[in-house]
Amino acid sequence: MTQLGFIFLILALICALYAIITSVIGYRRENQALVVSGQNAAIGVTVFLSLAIVGVWQALLANDFRYEYVAGYTSRALPAFFKFTALWAGQSGSLLLWGWLLSVFNLVAILAYRKKQMQLMPYVNAVMMTVAAFFVSLNVFISNPFQMLSVVPPDGHGLNPLLQHWAMIIHPPILYLGYVGFTVPFAFAIAALLSGQLGNDWLHTVRRWTLVPWFFLGIGMLLGGKWAYMELGWGGYWAWDPVENSAMMPWLCGTAFLHSVMIQEKKNMLRVWNMVLIMCTFLLCIFGTFVTRSGMISSVHSFTQSGIGPMFLIFIGLSATLSFALLGAKLPLLKTPARIEAVVSREATFLLNNLMFLGACFAVFWGTIFPIISEAVRGVKITVGPPFFNAVNVPIALCLLLLTGVGPLVAWRKSSLSSLKKIFAIPVVGAVIAVAIFLAFGMRHLYALISFSLGVFVTLTILSEFHRGAMARLHAHGEAYPLAWWHLLLKNKRRYGGYIVHFGMVMIFMGITGSAFNKEADGRLKKGESFKLRNYEMVYEGFRHLEDAHKQVDEATVVVKHDGKVLETIYPQKHFYKVQQQQTTEVALFSNWREDLYVVLGEVNQATGEAVFKAYLNPLIQWIWIGGLILTLGTWITLLPDPRERPASPKRVAPKLEKALAE
Repeated sequence: MTQLGFIFLILALICALYAIITSVIGYRRENQALVVSGQNAAIGVTVFLSLAIVGVWQALLANDFRYEYVAGYTSRALPAFFKFTALWAGQSGSLLLWGWLLSVFNLVAILAYRKKQMQLMPYVNAVMMTVAAFFVSLNVFISNPFQMLSVVPPDGHGLNPLLQHWAMIIHPPILYLGYVGFTVPFAFAIAALLSGQLGNDWLHTVRRWTLVPWFFLGIGMLLGGKWAYMELGWGGYWAWDPVENSAMMPWLCGTAFLHSVMIQEKKNMLRVWNMVLIMCTFLLCIFGTFVTRSGMISSVHSFTQSGIGPMFLIFIGLSATLSFALLGAKLPLLKTPARIEAVVSREATFLLNNLMFLGACFAVFWGTIFPIISEAVRGVKITVGPPFFNAVNVPIALCLLLLTGVGPLVAWRKSSLSSLKKIFAIPVVGAVIAVAIFLAFGMRHLYALISFSLGVFVTLTILSEFHRGAMARLHAHGEAYPLAWWHLLLKNKRRYGGYIVHFGMVMIFMGITGSAFNKEADGRLKKGESFKLRNYEMVYEGFRHLEDAHKQVDEATVVVKHDGKVLETIYPQKHFYKVQQQQTTEVALFSNWREDLYVVLGEVNQATGEAVFKAYLNPLIQWIWIGGLILTLGTWITLLPDPRERPASPKRVAPKLEKALAE
């Protein structure tokens, strides 16, 4: 299978190009045979790329060091599980996974909509296959995972030790599901423009297709943060690294799109705006892949410089030019007479929400590309650090947190002053009381004070919405109060699942806000000595040296005390990987819902037993990961079929084409 891998890539590229041509010509000429043939060719792309991936896995698991990719990312001592995940450890394997996932998304779309969206699917197939052809061509012409070595080494270089962590194993493919998944709504948007089907039907179709990649991109970032927190030993989880930013940008733009589509669905407004948002989201996904793969921007996550950077820039440029040119040509057909009627309305609030998201996205984009611009203009690469990103994005984030509570409760068209008082009285009073309590306990950090009080405000708005709905059901159906909550959720999953997602975001915000109160301390200790951090005392009990075929381990034993009471024994470690000749840090944690005590082992003097430690106290950080779980629950609920939604009716096309596609 491995020997045929490159042939499978070439066949996949041929099928993708054939699918593009036949889908477009078949639709234009109303030739049903060509349209169906294009769909079959797209299925062929999935099959051939699947076979290529199996070929790579076969070589990785068999330690076939004749292949450059295998020698570069595995070794004989590497556990089999990590050999399996090495598929996405390197550039060529990652590009192959990107193309394969895209082909799978396209296959699912074909099977789901070839009879329901017959006017759109030929163009959807053509757009998806165009993107797939680009990624497969990178594998064929520039970054071939089946490249053979002229001299076969006895062993490989092994997997980067930093990648040998459970979060990093699943983090890349989950991020790819986000990056790749946004191609589907983009393809439907382009298909709507090309076919002239500019109503809201395409929007109803892609809502879930947008929510799924949005969810995966968000969870992927959280997993990346968890990896950075546990593996890099610096006490943090987000450093505004360019590759972190490259995932944040399409997530922000996609979030704006998810909110904006509700205005188009309800009021038939912002049709041009939504097209722009989904196009920008897709382009930012490709840009994010470029940042990671090109090596042009320095990052702890990125790959080395390669020849694919210019190819990505050309593809991004062409995609942007053609997409916006098409949008410009169809602009008169997209405009509607509907307008925002009042400043205090849900439409206006959601539009402000959109502008905030795009403001944050632009700030992150500018900070990410500025080093490239400065190097091109002045010959000096100026790095933009966390102070810039925090200064710009913290105020925006607080405004977004406020809008999270305000937006869903304000009425469509116009809200009266009396209704606003009724809806927001309890949340506002609760937020004011929270501010008083925080001040009484000595909190003086302005942003933290605002963030925590807004968290209380948003939580109370969410609870009040559930309470109002439950009380209405209680009076209408005589249900018990807890049962009314449950039925409320089941009857309108999109609305109340969205509230759960919002609460998950509140938890994440609160966890991030806790970083305003981080503390740290360090100590050089002999056995039996200790150092303190706030009310915690860390007592060094000694260390031991362990070794296996894969790595050497120095492990310290540290007893954690709080106010003199022994809580737990933890074991911070240093790992030295033999094949890579690389050292990594394995932190030790003592965690509860209030804070993490995060202990890092520095250098160890094996002769004297003396060791260096650094400890961080990170308040509320567990709330970030809990918020991610709540967000996951809310997203799953929102994705479930809702009885309030009616399945889209198949759109009629030319009779001959309709007859063939329905068979």
